[in-house]
This record gives sequence, C-alpha cells and structure tokens, in this order.
Amino acid sequence: MKTLILNIDRDDDFGRKAKVKSPIIGIQDNVDAANKLGRVDPEDSDLNAIFLAISTYEKMKEKGEDVEIATLCGDMDVGVISDRKITLQLDFVIKKTNAEDVILLSDGAEDEYILPIVQSRLKITSIKRVSVKQSKELEDTYYKIIKLLDDDKVKKQFILPISLILIVWAIFAMFDLAAGGFGAILFTLGVYLLVRVFNWEKNITIVIHELKSGLLTGKLSFYTYIIAIVILAVTIFYAYNRITFNSEILWVLPVLSFLKDITWGIVSAGIIAAFGRVTDMYVREKKVIWSYWIIPFSLFAFGFIASAIFGSLYDSLLGEFSVEPFLTPSFIGYATVGVLIAFIGAVTYHYIKDVYISDEEMEIKDQSLDLFEKAD
Repeated sequence: MKTLILNIDRDDDFGRKAKVKSPIIGIQDNVDAANKLGRVDPEDSDLNAIFLAISTYEKMKEKGEDVEIATLCGDMDVGVISDRKITLQLDFVIKKTNAEDVILLSDGAEDEYILPIVQSRLKITSIKRVSVKQSKELEDTYYKIIKLLDDDKVKKQFILPISLILIVWAIFAMFDLAAGGFGAILFTLGVYLLVRVFNWEKNITIVIHELKSGLLTGKLSFYTYIIAIVILAVTIFYAYNRITFNSEILWVLPVLSFLKDITWGIVSAGIIAAFGRVTDMYVREKKVIWSYWIIPFSLFAFGFIASAIFGSLYDSLLGEFSVEPFLTPSFIGYATVGVLIAFIGAVTYHYIKDVYISDEEMEIKDQSLDLFEKAD
C-alpha cells in the first residue's frame, strides 16, 4: 500500500515567490522547490512544512515503506479558487502515484481547511502541522479572527456599531465639538441597540430601498419621506433648544419637555410619509389600498394622548408634585379625543377589512418587503 506524504501550500507561495509549478511530485523536485523558496524567502513558513515533508519521507523510506511525496499549491486568492486548484492537482497526483492513504502536512491553521477535500479522496493516516513555536498561538488567533470577520452576522453585530461610532466621533471632532460628539456617540449607539432589540433592520432597509427606487422612478413617496425626515430633524432641534438645563430641577423634566415638543412633529412626519406611500401604491395598483386606513387614526390618537400625558406629567413634576394637571379640561379633552380617534379608527378599519380588503390586497401591503428580497 503506497502512502502519500502530502504538503499543502494553499496560498501558492512556491508559485508566486519561487516560480515553481505545481503539483510538485517526487523527492528531488520537492528538494529543489524548497531550495528555490529558501533562497527567495528563508523566513516563509511553507519552507518549514516542505522540509518536514522531506524529512518524513526519508525516515519512512529508510524503514522500507512504500511512500511518495507531493506538494500541492493553490492560489493567492485563498478560498474557492485556491481550493479548486488543489482539488484538481490532488486528483492528478492520486492517479499518477496510485496512493491509497496519505500523511497530511501543513504550515498552519488555514491550510487545514483543505482537510475535507483530501479526506474525501484518500484515507488520512496522520496529520502533521509545523509552525514556528513562538508564533503558533498568535497564528491560530489570527486565523480565528479573520474567519470571524468574514461572518456577515459578526460584521453587522460588532463591526457596524463600531464603524458608526467612529464616523460620528470623526464628524464632531472635525468641528471641535468633543462634548457634543460623546453625546452623539451615545445617541447613535442607543438607536442602534434599539433597532437591534425590536428587529427593525428590515423595515429600515425597506425604507432605504424605497428612497433609492423613488429617486430613480420619481415616486411621490421619495419626496414625502424627505419632507418627513426634515420635519423630524427640525422638531428635534426645536425641542432640544427649548429644554432648560438646571441642576436644581429633576432630570426627568428635560426629557418630558423634549418628548412633548416632538410629539406632533412625529405625527406630522408620519402622516406625510404615509400619504406618499399610499399615493404610490394607488398609482401602481390602480385601486385604493384600504389596509392603510388605520394609519392616520393611530398617528392622531398617539399625538393627542402623548401630548396630554407628557404635558401633564411635566406640569405635575414642576415644583411640588401635584395631580391637578391630570384633572384639567385640557388633559381630559386631549385624552378623550385621542381615545375616540383610536376607537373610530379600530372600528372602521375592521369593518373595511371585512367588506373591502381582499386577501390579494393584504399581500400588497408587504410588497415592499418582497421587492427588497428579490433585489437581494
């Protein structure tokens, strides 16, 4: 039974540096290849691997075993291209040497990704790995980090927030706003975590996709989304400028002040964005999309109820705590109007859903998601 001493050079150092063609079969050709690479780059780890292969070959040969030695080289583009080259070379070597089992050698963790390919063709009786002792742990860590960074989930969960923080920090640093930059970083990180917690990634991606397609096709929603974003931005700056920062007042008061001042900005932005969306759907489908009926009712109900709650809480905590702001005609009127609007919207929506909304129209509501998934 012939045993193949197989050395793997997945990134083709022999070809790129020493100009040696692979596969390299036979003891003399491997010695020559090692000498050529040693002259060009004596510190290359592949040099250690091929000399280990040569040493293993000679020891087994002295014992009278039937062995052959070969070195396979991949490609600088490590991955599919290099592994395909190694696979073709391995089939050629097996056919030429008639080997039945293999002793596999490599110079590091990366080359051992080729193990399943070898194992599917030959019985592996031993695996030997050579590396510089001082750098073995470092090399293992390096390849583990590289593999993790290639994972899309790792990129989105860890690299994305880090990149957002760095971008925000750089923008504020350019304008010498270090204190504001730290606050903006916390805000950005908080928004990112909020998006992750509520799984809003697809919704945000859909909005971005709609904006992109709207710019190219002239959709009304493209412009209404822009107006909605501007309204939100202006409302946020307005609400922030109205906040009174004072160490003597409760910390919750500036928060309540900010929330009550941005409430109607959120409602206005939502109404405008929904109007553009519904108009585009009507133009595309040539019929009224009744499934969007509930949106304005929900937004206005939120506006009235949130205004009443945030405003009354702010007034009740300003000075000594009092429940009187919750007993004013303003609070009762706003809360009542909000509840009535929500009730009317819910009742009319369920009626319209039973009478007008067909199964086909319910599917139309999710067409943005379908379009996005097809675009991917």
